[in-house]
Amino acid sequence: MIVLNGGSSSGKSGIARCLQAVLPEPWLSLSVDTLVDALPARLRASEAGIAFAEGGGVAVGGAFDALEAAWRRGVAAMAHAGARVVVDDVFLSGPTSQGRWREALAGLDVLWVGVHCSAEVAAGRELARGDRAPGMAAGQAEAVHRGVTYDVRVDTTETEALPCARAVAAHVT
Repeated sequence: MIVLNGGSSSGKSGIARCLQAVLPEPWLSLSVDTLVDALPARLRASEAGIAFAEGGGVAVGGAFDALEAAWRRGVAAMAHAGARVVVDDVFLSGPTSQGRWREALAGLDVLWVGVHCSAEVAAGRELARGDRAPGMAAGQAEAVHRGVTYDVRVDTTETEALPCARAVAAHVT
């Protein structure tokens, strides 16, 4: 199991795709974005689900929390069944988010990876993407890492996804 944590537009998805290319065995890539996209429309932009505010804030409600917990357990079940999985997530609650993953992934070999990117570069990527609330990348760039412990850290500010993936792959046993 590899868990990538970083702010929006930090390069996690690109690293996950590159990991799939450089690791010798097949790995599944799963993202919290996929979970959000899978939500019923009524839970997007709602207090019960997930809402993206002006300035890049993200608020999650009880319905989202419950579905996210089920998603984490499902990802863990795939890994327990023998699938190699790379998860791309944003630890909005820092160490609390990591603790939820630790609980779900208990008994598995997990490589915790911090994907760092300067707020300025992430904000530029966010603008170029056009599919994120403005301010999200800058607001999350450092906040998602506070109090989180990692086995490996990479920085995509000036380094492309492939060299970052190779640095992560060097720690996969």
